Amino acid sequence: MFILKNSSSISQIAQLQSPKFRQAGPNCTMSFWYYNYGQSVGAAEMQLLVDGLKEPTVLWRVYYNHGNQWLKTFIQLGRLSHPFQFSVNKISLGFYDGVSAIDDITFENCALPPPASSCEGPNHFWCRSTKACIDRLWVCDLVDDCGDGSDEENCNPDLQCNFENGLCNWEQDTEDDFDWIRIQGPTPTVNTGPSKDHTTGTGRGHYLYMESSEPHEFEDRAVLLSPLFNPSGNGTCIFRFHYHMYGKQVYLLSVFQRTVSNTKGWLLWYKFGNQGNRWIRQTLYISSYKPFQILVKGTVGDGFTGDIGLDDMSFLGCTLYNEICSFLKGNLPTISTTLSGTSVPATLPMNNCTENEFVCRASGHCIQMIQRCDFRPDCSDMSDESDCAMEVCNFEDKTLCGWYQPAFEQNSRIDSIHDTNIFKWELGSGANLYPGEEEHRPSTDHTTYTVEGWYLFADSSNGEFGHTADIATPVISLTGPKCKIVFWNHMNGSTVGSLEVLCKTGNKTSKLWTQSGTQGPQWNRAEVFLGIRSNFQIIFRTKHGVSYMGDVAVDDITFEDCSPLLIPDRPCTLQEFTCANKYCIPKDNLCDFVNDCADNSDESSAT
Repeated sequence: MFILKNSSSISQIAQLQSPKFRQAGPNCTMSFWYYNYGQSVGAAEMQLLVDGLKEPTVLWRVYYNHGNQWLKTFIQLGRLSHPFQFSVNKISLGFYDGVSAIDDITFENCALPPPASSCEGPNHFWCRSTKACIDRLWVCDLVDDCGDGSDEENCNPDLQCNFENGLCNWEQDTEDDFDWIRIQGPTPTVNTGPSKDHTTGTGRGHYLYMESSEPHEFEDRAVLLSPLFNPSGNGTCIFRFHYHMYGKQVYLLSVFQRTVSNTKGWLLWYKFGNQGNRWIRQTLYISSYKPFQILVKGTVGDGFTGDIGLDDMSFLGCTLYNEICSFLKGNLPTISTTLSGTSVPATLPMNNCTENEFVCRASGHCIQMIQRCDFRPDCSDMSDESDCAMEVCNFEDKTLCGWYQPAFEQNSRIDSIHDTNIFKWELGSGANLYPGEEEHRPSTDHTTYTVEGWYLFADSSNGEFGHTADIATPVISLTGPKCKIVFWNHMNGSTVGSLEVLCKTGNKTSKLWTQSGTQGPQWNRAEVFLGIRSNFQIIFRTKHGVSYMGDVAVDDITFEDCSPLLIPDRPCTLQEFTCANKYCIPKDNLCDFVNDCADNSDESSAT
């Protein structure tokens, strides 16, 4: 369909309307190809019209000449529970020279989940009227995944917030640089931030966003504080939220957990940079033996196209602290000291596990040994992921997060190694620098950007040219097809050696990534794809340069998307491909050169 002006009258409007749709499922997306070419071709837009709402929601807009080419765009629609239709609009303002066109409109994943004949197990929920079987993680998450609303009934309103009526029981931090803003519709700056909320999928809904325009400066922070929660004990508290990070200069969104008030806490999760014009769901598993609080922090990038959005934040399996006793603000350090507990029992519970199975510490439940240390908690107390490589390590608690130095295996804590002349990895901070040392060692860490923050480094004042120092993870049993390791490194100084990332499986060691020589006086991001691997270790190896003028440091080591695929106890849906090994993967992942199935059946020529 195209528009070519054939009249000289001003303010002509051309409208092309879709059929009316009754509703759309939570993962619904729309894509189409558009063409906008000409010296003064002007703007065109796609609007969403929802029954019962007077104002349309602008989903997409093109303003100017995009060249003699077809371009593709994706629009996230999400769950729309009321009848709706689309309108493609073109407005002529008199002087007009060009062609606007649209083609190949496609809707994907727009159906609600199909009815199921049965729905068993504690990890599933059977929808009351639609009879769909959904994951327990989708219950009480402020999204009607069932299609009949039954998954959002009998939920504790104190554990969820969609920002339609304010901040609920979340609070703005008073010690940050500025506040999150509650808003409807698009953010004020074009080409950044959301255009609609996640709850309603329209311009009528509310969400929070972080404004990155002046007077806010690079690395200014806006922090949102959750209510205080009881210790999770042997259970796990699950935090679900939706975030939107769209814009060329989007910088950083991070989530922290703390047990002492007026502290930053420790990093649970972060996401860096532009993630596209869409709301993304994130699920975090939280375990604590003390009262705790969650902090959500947005950090401004180096420009105004860096707005970040938050919406539909909910907790599952958690209890608020004030449900047991009253809480006076500022008393958190005292409370957390008196309620601290031990992490796991000293002896294993009664069990029927074989030698080839792992015993869950709290329940005595048996799991396969391949499920231990695979970045997915299969035990209710997460004991199968203790003493394993941690998903996120920022060294702020002055521990190594399970990493150890094979050369000092008997003394895995670095600070217990007394021989100061050995070239080795050790914990450091900018507060401990000698005069002149800032020329070749970080003066601030990457996590907090302060001199008090901690990082891992190899001191080139020790050892000699050519010496190497290794630090390794415990054995990782299994990873998923999209697994990657992301870390920040600092390599500055005139005689910096090298840094390598190695993978060790059995007696075989292979090199995955390497960098040599000075990289400047700043922290640099590195990303190493791992994919599907089993029974392996990751090793950071640094090699000593020709003199002491060049230390190597790393910080904020993160294993992203590393939990392995799960074989579901249900048939794959129409939107999924059934792998030869019975895994279900989205059909979008077919024939994309990535072994998503783990057996390559999604990439075979037969498929």
